[in-house]
Amino acid sequence: MSGDKEQASSLLDSGKDLNNKQVCAKNGKRKPRETTESHPRKKKRNVDQDKKSVADQKREFQARYVEEHQLGEGGCGAVFAGYRIEDRFPVAIKHIPKNKVYCKVADESGKKLSVEVAIMVKLAGEAEGSVGISAPVSLLEWFDLGKELILVLERPVPAVDLQKYKAENGRTLTEDKAKVILKQLVDAVKELEDKHIFHRDIKGQNILIETGSDVPRVRIIDFGLSCFVKQRSLYRIFYGTPLHIPPEWYIRSCYRCGPTTVWQMGVVLYEALHARYFSTARFLTKKLSIKKRLSTECRNFLDACLAIVPEKRPTLEELQLHPWLR
Repeated sequence: MSGDKEQASSLLDSGKDLNNKQVCAKNGKRKPRETTESHPRKKKRNVDQDKKSVADQKREFQARYVEEHQLGEGGCGAVFAGYRIEDRFPVAIKHIPKNKVYCKVADESGKKLSVEVAIMVKLAGEAEGSVGISAPVSLLEWFDLGKELILVLERPVPAVDLQKYKAENGRTLTEDKAKVILKQLVDAVKELEDKHIFHRDIKGQNILIETGSDVPRVRIIDFGLSCFVKQRSLYRIFYGTPLHIPPEWYIRSCYRCGPTTVWQMGVVLYEALHARYFSTARFLTKKLSIKKRLSTECRNFLDACLAIVPEKRPTLEELQLHPWLR
């Protein structure tokens, strides 16, 4: 691994960095021109936006939901807490300005649709009746209000994101607590992979931890940068968190779904076990250390996920069988 890390480090030192590459975080505007993404056509909509006017949809939304305080905001829009009026069911209401919908896919009628909406509809359709059961939070319904989209999602209560959960547990998690979370997370992203969905931005802020029982439960949120993929899709523009860019993007100027997701598993585990943020650049230049008191199996799991060469990383299926998670 040392030779691979030195190669990546030399590329960083020589100036082949973020300024010379195409990176799209939440506020990015560049669209991929050389990808082989597959966009399955969406079969149905849970709200018939084509037949309803913007005014009708706005009235329908306001009649069904109450919007409360803001939960967060990113490059793709803002999210608010709220509830469904008929039963006070907690919801998260995501407002996405149309000018921030960077990735679209054609539905069965040929109309362009936000990929985030298409993916959430696909997940909801394949897990119908499973609100609160599947790892990805469920889309309840969505509205097209002309200049913006509104997504109404389930809002697990009580729950905090993984970063806050870590802070509440003394800034780092014990290995046993981290194992409980990683086991669920690996299973969840493997299920997404089986459905040909690439989240692209798995990180602490996009992982909710339900805290209503003795065993913490993992939920995945924010599919704003996600996409549909074929098995060997190749990407030349990075969408996600710049700090977590996989090293192959520095070395080869491209990356793939599976190895990148495995890299992100390593990033999540590293940050769970350490009181610092992960940075690929710092990792490649040997400025990040790994705890020496980790068990051999945990260290092996972490090293495998953070292998510099993507072909040397295990698959998600192999991670599921790793001794540390057994």
